Amino acid sequence: MDVSGSNTLLEALGIEIVECNTSRCVATMPVDHRTKQPFGLLHGGASAALAETVASMGAAAHLDLTKQVCSGIEINANHLKSVRDGVVTATAVPVHVGRRTMVFQIDIKDDRDRHICTSRCTLAVIDRI
Repeated sequence: MDVSGSNTLLEALGIEIVECNTSRCVATMPVDHRTKQPFGLLHGGASAALAETVASMGAAAHLDLTKQVCSGIEINANHLKSVRDGVVTATAVPVHVGRRTMVFQIDIKDDRDRHICTSRCTLAVIDRI
């Protein structure tokens, strides 16, 4: 199964997975024309997309992807600081890993190590048919 992100939102937003295992998932995203809102700041929706991406990939690390997939069912995001340029890095760690749901805590920081966003994402574990 290809989880490279080509031809997906990851590619469109420039998201790159740096590390992903059962303990944590880390990804970066540029703050550029693809991820800014019209006023020149990082778009909150881009931050939420980055957060759900690392949560989903982190959840997938716990699954046999030939038998199950995961899908986000709830996400919240608190945007703490604005960013105008550079790169942001998201780190997701599991809070709950169950048979049918998983919950991840995600923190996004800028390249000056400032806390930009904190998020929590709940994912459903779905059996493949």
